[in-house]
Amino acid sequence: MFDFLKAIWKNKRLLLELTKNDFKQKYVGNLLGIFWAFIQPTAMIAIFWFVFQVGFKSKPVDNFPFILWLVSGMFPWFYFAEGLSTGTNSIISNSFLVKKIVFRVSLLPLIPLLSALAIHIFFIFFMFGMFIYYGYSLDIYWLQIFYYMFALSILLIGLSWITSSVIVFFKDIGQLVNIIIQFGFWLTPVFWNISMVPEKYHWIIKLNPLVYIIEGYRNSMIYKKWFWEDSTMTLYYWTITGIIFFIGGMIFKKLRPHFSDVL
Repeated sequence: MFDFLKAIWKNKRLLLELTKNDFKQKYVGNLLGIFWAFIQPTAMIAIFWFVFQVGFKSKPVDNFPFILWLVSGMFPWFYFAEGLSTGTNSIISNSFLVKKIVFRVSLLPLIPLLSALAIHIFFIFFMFGMFIYYGYSLDIYWLQIFYYMFALSILLIGLSWITSSVIVFFKDIGQLVNIIIQFGFWLTPVFWNISMVPEKYHWIIKLNPLVYIIEGYRNSMIYKKWFWEDSTMTLYYWTITGIIFFIGGMIFKKLRPHFSDVL
């Protein structure tokens, strides 16, 4: 971890430039350019709001407007889905850096993650604005969002090391990741409340580390609960994330010497 952080600091300018280029290339040729990165998630939230708030007249969840309860779970999921899908293809899409340039290849998954993180930070402040618009004042618990954002980023780095290194040799991994993201959305309490499930099954649902993140965003914005108040889930999350981070680093290190032969 220390060497990895040291490499990030040493290559911070190059990472920043590569992130800018990655951000621009995704939307090059489009009339609205990079604005599509913000328009698409905003449009999806607007559709959900119209369908469930206006159409179905969804009832408040725990005395909070449904749309606020929804976005506090949707925005971290957007970051996870975008970060994992783009991080998976980070080695293949930057093959020229692997073949021709002296560069610490383990930093490549950070490029799309930083791009996704920039969009996520925008939506965090967008979410703050929504809560204020609905009459909720600024709260110190909201600052906790940045802890959960950091926690999710570490998990994404570990997962991206695994998927980005394996996909070089097995292209089907990309399709598998997309399927996992689709199923994961419905298996994670993003769109539904965990209280809908009998309490005796909660421990099964909470085996999914993303539950800690989604619930954490809602605890910060809605339920006013600090992360250390649920020490068991916090310890479990960081244990699982640490294992994934370690395994991801080992797999990446093992496969890295063979990248240039296959790409």
